[in-house]
Order: sequence, then structure tokens, then C-alpha cells
Amino acid sequence: MPVALAFEDTGSGAPLLLLHGLYGSSSNWRRIAKSLSDRHRVLSVDLRNHGASPWAATMTYAEMAADVAALIDRHGLERPAVLGHSMGGKVAMTLALTDASRVGRLIVVDIAPVSYGDRFSSYTQAMRGVDAVHATSRDEIRRVLLQTIPEDRTVGFLMTNLVRQGEQYDWRINLMALSTSMSTIGAFPEELKGLHYDGPVTVIDGERSDYISVDDRPLFLAYFPKARFKTIADAGHWLHADQPDAFVTAVREALAT
Repeated sequence: MPVALAFEDTGSGAPLLLLHGLYGSSSNWRRIAKSLSDRHRVLSVDLRNHGASPWAATMTYAEMAADVAALIDRHGLERPAVLGHSMGGKVAMTLALTDASRVGRLIVVDIAPVSYGDRFSSYTQAMRGVDAVHATSRDEIRRVLLQTIPEDRTVGFLMTNLVRQGEQYDWRINLMALSTSMSTIGAFPEELKGLHYDGPVTVIDGERSDYISVDDRPLFLAYFPKARFKTIADAGHWLHADQPDAFVTAVREALAT
């Protein structure tokens, strides 16, 4: 059963959906949404178990794509462009491959239609290991996370999921569901093999990221025959944060072609 996804809505014009990656939310995309809102109605979506959206026990790509399809229908969006980053990119690809009539064009950001090894369970475990409810400050929680995740930028990103509820802190992300779904999130659905989406597709990756290789291009083209490829110089996996201006330019080009 689809869940009613929360989203931030800005601008006017042709609709564009932004789908964040694992541990992300619509708030991570506000700068990009604002930049694109001069020509588009931008809906920055919180996927299930993230941001302000409802929690659910499972999060297969079929389920998450169905959530997005329900949002499109509920708000009367006609063939919106759908941009997805990382996990959100797999959601976007799943939606396009299984329900092409709902997707006007597709922009896949730094993720391939392949299965990846487990890169993130340690992050979820670290967050679950924090006694956020009894913490007295955000700095205290940051220090605890840094003991197991010695990357300040990564910890800062994860802490965008920390909220204060009254006198207590808590995570607004469903850590239990993420823990049990991590292998599903890392994979790409087997049932999508043999399907294809014939609409316009742009694949954008970061020069310093290892999520997409040139060897993945034939696989992209099997699923998406009209796929074009663009690399953002001096950018890693979070290319929209590393090089926001270059990223917005690439997205504008993708939306115009």
C-alpha cells in the first residue's frame, strides 16, 4: 500500500520531482530546488522512512516507486521530469521502467542499475547506537558518532536527520527499517531485467565518485536506449553539494533536450 509522501513545493512551470538518496531528505535539495524553480514547479520529495514522510516496515524499490506514482496522481502532475540521486535514482529508474506513462523524462544522478556491496550498514548501526533521547546537546551526539564514523562531513550529513522533540532529541529516520532493508536498497530489482524506458534520459555522475563506471554504460543503454551521459568535474557522490552551479547547469541542459 503506497504511503502519502511529504514534499516541499516551490516555483511554477513544468513539474520536476527531486528524489533524495539514502539518509537524505528534501531539505538537502533546497538550494538546487530554488535554482530550478524559476522555470519549473519543483517538488522535493521525502521518500518513505525519511524526512517528514510516513514510516513503513519495508522499502523495496517497487514500493518506493509506487509511493512516487501515487504522489504524481494525487497532485495531478502530468508526466513530470523525475530526478533521483543515489537510492532516489534507483527509485526513479524503477518508476520509469514499470510505469513509463507517468514519467516525462528521467535524470539519474550518480547511481547505476546494478547491485552494490553494503556500504552503509555501519552508519545505521552508529546512529542506532547513540542514546539520542538522553543526550543534552547536538555536539554530544556528534562526538559519539565521530567515534565510529571519523568523517566530519558524513557525520554532519547524518545529523540532518536529528530533530528535537520537546526536551529530547531523536532521529526522524526509520533506522530499524533501514537496517532490515539495507540489502534491498543496495541491490537493483531483478524483475526489471528486460524492461526499457524509451523517453529522454540523462545520467549525471561525479568525476571523483566510484558509483558509475564506463562499463555500466551498456547496461544503462539496455534499460534506457536514449540515455546520455554527463560527468561533473571535481565532484564526488554528493555532486549537487560539491559543485552545485555545475550540477544545476547540467540539469537545465537535461531538461531542455
